[in-house]
Amino acid sequence: MASKKAVIVGALGVIGRNLLLWLERHTDWELVGLARRSPDFPTRARFVSVDLLDRADAEAKLSALEDVTHVFYAAFQPAPTWAGHDAPNLALLRNSVEPIAATSKVLEHVHLVEGTKIYGSHLGPFKTPAKESDPPHMLPNFYHTQETWLRRFREGRPWSFSALRPQTVCGFSVGSPMNLAVGLAVYAAISKELGLPLRYPGTEKAYRSLYQVTDSELLAACMYWCATNPAARDEVFNITNTDYFRWENLWPRFARCFEMEPGGVQTIRLAEFMADKGPLWAEMQKKYDLVPIPYEQLVSWPFVDYCLTRDYDVMTDTIKIRKAGFHLCEDSEEMFARLFAEFRRMRVIP
Repeated sequence: MASKKAVIVGALGVIGRNLLLWLERHTDWELVGLARRSPDFPTRARFVSVDLLDRADAEAKLSALEDVTHVFYAAFQPAPTWAGHDAPNLALLRNSVEPIAATSKVLEHVHLVEGTKIYGSHLGPFKTPAKESDPPHMLPNFYHTQETWLRRFREGRPWSFSALRPQTVCGFSVGSPMNLAVGLAVYAAISKELGLPLRYPGTEKAYRSLYQVTDSELLAACMYWCATNPAARDEVFNITNTDYFRWENLWPRFARCFEMEPGGVQTIRLAEFMADKGPLWAEMQKKYDLVPIPYEQLVSWPFVDYCLTRDYDVMTDTIKIRKAGFHLCEDSEEMFARLFAEFRRMRVIP
């Protein structure tokens, strides 16, 4: 019999999907996924289709979720402007947590996933390595808004909260707007099919700047640790693989993974140059017997552009969480190689 019951908000994104698969190893957990579409993979979790931007729909669906002990929030609502992110993303969080907290009398913990954009990593050069005690950039920042609300809502209640700030989560998902690893793999596969070397499509300065990523499995383990460890009670932590790298040093390894010649830097906007590759990808899916995932659901090219054109160091400090007791780490170069091999086994890429 399950002793814990987790609700994963945003259960089909790159973070939520991989957390769900990680938690499935723990048979004493009952799992509920919240999403507006059905899962594209086998799972023992019960899925609830809910529009979390609709308060009435959220209350109607979530009020039936009794005995929830843990909420893992990993949802995101994109918006055309930075300021426009604030209201919908706060609504998603509130419409998830408030109905569950009102219904479940055994709620123990709410976990919030944030990101390093709270430090202004998307705006240009920022103080590095960023520490959890650093102030946010000039508001609005929806991560700051969400955390501030959660801290206030938690006051006087018996459950606790925690928050993690990962940098560029890497794993597999379908229809996720922020998934760098799949984007790199599809870009490499298309380049190879066209007989091209594997060129770096970002900028020269970004090619040589320091960068960090977070393995989705490591993040899942860390989310579980935060939700079940007293050392994380009401705390916020940075989390990455813990190492730093420069793309110029990883790029030759990437080329070897795809049996390609490495190319130099050739700056292009992937959002523009990959826009016409849908028909080619459909042909490749038939040619190599790949899983027929629609091209537009596989990669968000603007996000890949964003990651590969940040021509300044992107670094966060992870000392705080290691001092608190979480010591898992990952070699980022090995992580990418493992993920590319996994995507190949899944028949996502040739």
